[in-house]
Amino acid sequence: MHRRAFLGTAGATVALPFLEQLAPAQSTRPPRRLGIWTVTGGTVIESWKPREAGALGDRLPSILRPLEFARDDLLVLSGLSHHGRSEGGLNAHEHCSLLHLTGAEVVRKVDGKLVAGPSVDQAAALAVGSQTFLPSLEIGLAGHENKYSFRAADVPVPFEANPRLIFDRMLRGRRPVVPNWTARASAPPPAPTGTRPDTPDRSVLDLVREEANDLRRGLGAADQRRLDQYLEAVRTIERRIAFAEERQRVEARDALNPGPSRLTVPGNLPRENVPIWQITNPVSRDPERHEEYIRLMAALMVLAFQTDTTRVCTFACGSDEALFPGVVTVGYETHCHTLEHQGNAGRVEDADPIAREALRQIHAWYTKVFAETVRAMKAIDEGGSSLLDNTILLYTSYMADGGHGTRDYPVVLVGKGGGTLRPGRHVAYQPHTPVANLYVELLDRMGSRVPRFGESHTSPHRRYDGRLPDLT
Repeated sequence: MHRRAFLGTAGATVALPFLEQLAPAQSTRPPRRLGIWTVTGGTVIESWKPREAGALGDRLPSILRPLEFARDDLLVLSGLSHHGRSEGGLNAHEHCSLLHLTGAEVVRKVDGKLVAGPSVDQAAALAVGSQTFLPSLEIGLAGHENKYSFRAADVPVPFEANPRLIFDRMLRGRRPVVPNWTARASAPPPAPTGTRPDTPDRSVLDLVREEANDLRRGLGAADQRRLDQYLEAVRTIERRIAFAEERQRVEARDALNPGPSRLTVPGNLPRENVPIWQITNPVSRDPERHEEYIRLMAALMVLAFQTDTTRVCTFACGSDEALFPGVVTVGYETHCHTLEHQGNAGRVEDADPIAREALRQIHAWYTKVFAETVRAMKAIDEGGSSLLDNTILLYTSYMADGGHGTRDYPVVLVGKGGGTLRPGRHVAYQPHTPVANLYVELLDRMGSRVPRFGESHTSPHRRYDGRLPDLT
């Protein structure tokens, strides 16, 4: 891709002044990533939460037991809850899903449209997205009544369920390479471009600025805003083209002297133009196909992080409508949604014990598959640290339990977040501490110094001045 070819039809060629965002980071440390892995149906809290706060013991609770090999990379948090209220006739699943990553004070349905607030993944993408080809990736089975990611209160972000389309979006026109972070840190910054006003290599906006200013003076306020928005949109395109050009040069150097890890590019992608129902329908009916699908999507997430295609990825894993024959070994029911309702009640002791054990088995199964991704990221060397060391993986669910609960959410942070987390522990916070407090902390570690997020300062249960102590 060349900017002259891209903007040639505008009647001018483009060159930009040096942009700070194009300079390689002057540090030998790889960047931080944020991955959100969210499953359906909450959890079985007594089989998830350690009994005691402090250092994790020799044996994790049964749902987390597949992660025992990474005990020193786990930070289990308890006591976090959502308190946002619903308006406009939301059903229980919509209510939970809209609160999930937004921590909003109010979620609602307006003329059939779901409205929440900016989500933590999109806020993180706003902070770091200009440094990668894709600001963020949203993948998996979220959709319909379950919407998790929002760029703005009324702008939900669609999730892509087709692995082929995700792969093409990530790497079409690019050869995947392993970044050499040490070499990038020592490389000189990109040279300034377009230095003289009389050269033909000038910004489109530079060429039309005088005419645009003359036009602007004769416009009304509304049309002036439209013109400004249009010019800013053109400038944004210019910036992205210049960024892509510089990244191509950086990746060409990396191809000659790559980083120390090896790339694993998935080879079992669906064929092109396969209808999406042929991909997703078997996932809900067959646990083996379900597991294959999760592995493939997770591999794409790892590849996106390893190649620095994006630093923010949200993976909606699983389906409330899935069947789990063979995974569930008690009773006769294998339909996840049915078990979620049978296995939960206002008090745990009032729930159906067989259904609750079936749910425990399902969530242990999810953790087993998640653990494979943790193991893979732990093995990827980024030059003295692993991909997992430089990542924060949030392992959670869009509801606290299958009864549509919003109290005591399952939360595990995996990884060290580039040294910003101190794992190997269970941290028990005061009951009902807003989940939004956690999102403030995650954004802080991704470089977005937001003073508040969602209901972190407005909840009647606000705690810790909107933060979470003792994470580092």
